[in-house]
Formats: sequence, C-alpha cells, structure tokens
Amino acid sequence: MKNFTYLLVSLTFFFMACEGDQGPPGLNGLSADEYAALSFEVSPVDFQYNPDNGLQEALIALPYNLLDSDVVLVYRLEDVVTVNGEATDAWSPLPQNFFLEDADIIQYVFNHTYADVELLIDGNFELSTLDSAYTQNQVFRIVILPADLLNLNIDVSQLDAVIEAYNITDFEAL
Repeated sequence: MKNFTYLLVSLTFFFMACEGDQGPPGLNGLSADEYAALSFEVSPVDFQYNPDNGLQEALIALPYNLLDSDVVLVYRLEDVVTVNGEATDAWSPLPQNFFLEDADIIQYVFNHTYADVELLIDGNFELSTLDSAYTQNQVFRIVILPADLLNLNIDVSQLDAVIEAYNITDFEAL
C-alpha cells in the first residue's frame, strides 16, 4: 500500500510538472462571426473621372464599420482563363500596374476608412482619356481580416492562398 501511495503521489507531481506552450489568448467574448474573415465581391464597378484631383475613382460602401485594427485586402479580376478545360478567374492584388502605349502607366490603388473602400486609378497622363476597358464593368473582391487573425506566413498577394488559409467559402455581393 505504501508503494501504491508513493506511485500515486509521484504521478501526480509528474503530471503537474508537465506543461506545454501557452495557447493563444481567448477571443475576449467575441462571437465567431465577429472574429472571422469577411469577404465581398463588388461588380460592376464603374470609375468616374474626378477633375479636382485628376484620378479615376469609385467608392464602395461597406455593410458594417471596420475596426482600426482590421486589415483590408483588395483584388481585381484580371482575366478569365482556361485551366484544365475550366474557366478560371485570375485575380490580382492591389496595387496593380499597367504599362500602356507611349510610356503611359496606370495603377489601381485603394484606401479605406472604417465605412468604405475607395478604389482609385492613378497615372502619368490625363486620366479623363483612359480607355473604358480599364474604368467600366470592373470586378473587385475585398477581404477584411481582423488583425489578430493575420497569418504572416500566408502570401496575401495570392487570393487562393487567402481563401484557403482563412476558410473563406463565398464572397457576399455588395
């Protein structure tokens, strides 16, 4: 009986002494929906020329307010290509550059507030003359990640990698 007691006390101390790495902090009462990556698809987006600043602009209102710590990613539908016999969307992250004729350059960029995302086309020439292929009927995907979820090992320049890493199943239409 003495050996059994000794064994029981030894095992108790052994299991109490075993300790692994501390896990991540809790979510502080947030529901899973509030803490998940959110994704939206906006189509069609038609840019309008703003003569005050010389840029092409489009404003996308978000369905809820962002937190200051949220990370916003924006992707533009570049093309629809065929992969293994299937039509596949090719997405490019913003900022995105295009080198046009006569050394003209445009760049799709964005900024955001807590309530909207502003899409802009900047360039090195008079953008009021920009071909409508670049300004009309554009398709964008917006992904919003809580900063606590940001995985620095993910290549955010690849929409497919973001979709897989954050388990995004669809893009809500805005």
